[in-house]
Amino acid sequence: MPEMMLKEWSTIIGALESGEQLVILRKGGIMEAASGFIVQSDRFLLYPTWEHQTTHNIREPYLHYMRQERPPSNINTITSYAQVLHEQDILSDDTIQRLEEFHIWSREYIQSRRAWQPQRPIKAVFLRVFRINPIQIPILDEYSGCKSWLDSDVVCDGGRPILDDKQIKLQLEKFQSIVS
Repeated sequence: MPEMMLKEWSTIIGALESGEQLVILRKGGIMEAASGFIVQSDRFLLYPTWEHQTTHNIREPYLHYMRQERPPSNINTITSYAQVLHEQDILSDDTIQRLEEFHIWSREYIQSRRAWQPQRPIKAVFLRVFRINPIQIPILDEYSGCKSWLDSDVVCDGGRPILDDKQIKLQLEKFQSIVS
């Protein structure tokens, strides 16, 4: 079965693949303004992007993820996929701050995202990430633009979980205690 792909900063994918990030916080791209961010699949490939990521958007201890090399302009490499274990809409600044241990974004970046359409919640999505053998895919014109989801004909089976069952269960319970 073909996989959906979620566009995410290469920096964030690096943190997800290392286990230093377990949650993505999304509002949706400009092209999704009417509906906001909707999880379109409970399993998807992580499609690295380089647009909009800057050192101001990442907390200091994690800036080393910014040094990942960009692929040639016509090819991208997929190295992981994610499984959604929990998603929750968040309106509270306090709750978002308490989720800081689950991601590498700076507080300033999160506040700027909150300020864009402030009536809309941020969606916190807890992921289990799996490393896969690298898959090179051509970069198609329809992949450009501020949209989160891409259709793909890439098929992915297997993969090695970044965190073992016990680790992911403990982290998921901690996340759920914060967002519930």
